[in-house]
Amino acid sequence: MKNSLFSWLGAVAGLAGGLFLITSASADEACGLCVKQIVINSELATCFLDQYDQIAGTGKDAVVVDLSNCASRGVVEALPSPNKIQTEPDVQFMISRLQLQCLKKKLEAPGIVLDPSATIELDSCG
Repeated sequence: MKNSLFSWLGAVAGLAGGLFLITSASADEACGLCVKQIVINSELATCFLDQYDQIAGTGKDAVVVDLSNCASRGVVEALPSPNKIQTEPDVQFMISRLQLQCLKKKLEAPGIVLDPSATIELDSCG
C-alpha cells in the first residue's frame, strides 16, 4: 500500500514539475514543433506578407502558418533544370514569434531571390 502511494505521489509531483517547466519556459525559446527552415517562393512570400498582420495577431507563442489557400491552381510550372534539385515550397508550418518576425524581415530584404524557390533559415536573423 505504501509503495503505490509513493509512486502515485511521485507521478503527481513529476507531472506538476513538468507543467511548471512548460509554463515557465521563455517565449523567446524555440518551440519543439517549430521548423528551423522553410522553402518558399515569391507567390507564397507575397501571400505571407499580405496576411502577416492576421497571422501575427494570434496571442500564442507558437504560430501555425497556413498558406495553402495562396498556392495557384491550374498553372503549369516550368520544367526544372536537370542539374538543380527543386524543392516543393512549404505551405503549412509552425514557427515561434521570433521566427515569424525573422521570416518577415528576410522576405522584405531587398534583392532576395525566391524563384523557383528559396530556403529561408529561421534560427538566425541578421
